[in-house]
Amino acid sequence: MIESKNGIVGLAIADAMGVPVESCLREELINNPVTKMIGYGTYNVPKGAFSDDTSMTLATIDSIATLGYILPSNIADNFIDWLNNGKYTSTGETFGESRITMRALAKYSRKLVKAEEAGEAGELDNDNSSIMRMLPIAYYCYSESKDEDEIFRIVKRVSSITNRNDISILGCYIYVLYAIELIKGESKQKAYEKIQKANYTFFEQDTIDKYYRILKNDISKYPLDLIKSTSYIVHTLETVLWVLLNTNSYNEAVIGSINLGCDTDTIGACTGGLAGIIYGIDNINYEWIEDLLQYEYIVRLCDKFDKLLNEEDN
Repeated sequence: MIESKNGIVGLAIADAMGVPVESCLREELINNPVTKMIGYGTYNVPKGAFSDDTSMTLATIDSIATLGYILPSNIADNFIDWLNNGKYTSTGETFGESRITMRALAKYSRKLVKAEEAGEAGELDNDNSSIMRMLPIAYYCYSESKDEDEIFRIVKRVSSITNRNDISILGCYIYVLYAIELIKGESKQKAYEKIQKANYTFFEQDTIDKYYRILKNDISKYPLDLIKSTSYIVHTLETVLWVLLNTNSYNEAVIGSINLGCDTDTIGACTGGLAGIIYGIDNINYEWIEDLLQYEYIVRLCDKFDKLLNEEDN
């Protein structure tokens, strides 16, 4: 029985906890760590408000759960509804969106390109705007028993709505493969070993080499000073895996990821989603759940998604 709320609520809570301290320096947070939901700070939003990370994840879930399959143009339409009308937000206001995301959706909304061609593809366009919304793709691919070829094609199409460079696509692919192993019930360490052995022949060697520290070494053994919590997708994925492999609970993983500073909401969200799968919603600090805005809506949407994920013919 797949229960997507474990990962999705885990993602949303960590996103909301990271929102008020986005762009804060690591040194600031080490001296004054975030250990509970707080409001305002970087954005003028109340305690428990989540950002674009959760909103775009919910928009993706709504599309898949409504259609029963993945259609990038429908996902992109939901993104437009979020960006322009505040749908899928916690407060009715859209915030946190990157310039890369806005440029891509602007092209798509003007019907200049197809959805899966809207994303920027330059070397400087590899932020974490697509990896942050990949968890629904992992749940869907697992429920449909997709093989690596199919997972790659789906990830490429969905990532390319905002991020079309192969570095971004590979980061999303690794994240989805890791999440699928966790959904299967593999331990976080065994899941890591499996992604190191996965098939990456869809990508050029230069692209694969960007993830050398994850795929060829053991990212968890690197000293903290060498872990950069920036919005560059390679750094984001390294940080997420480093935190997960070096912590032993959901609460510890989320506090650990956010207090590394810089892109706190997205790194928190990507970490929190995976930690939610590993430890389950019952092991999340209950006060954090109570503080999360739109919690009941998120759970209802996950329930709708789960009906698709748990159909007998999947």
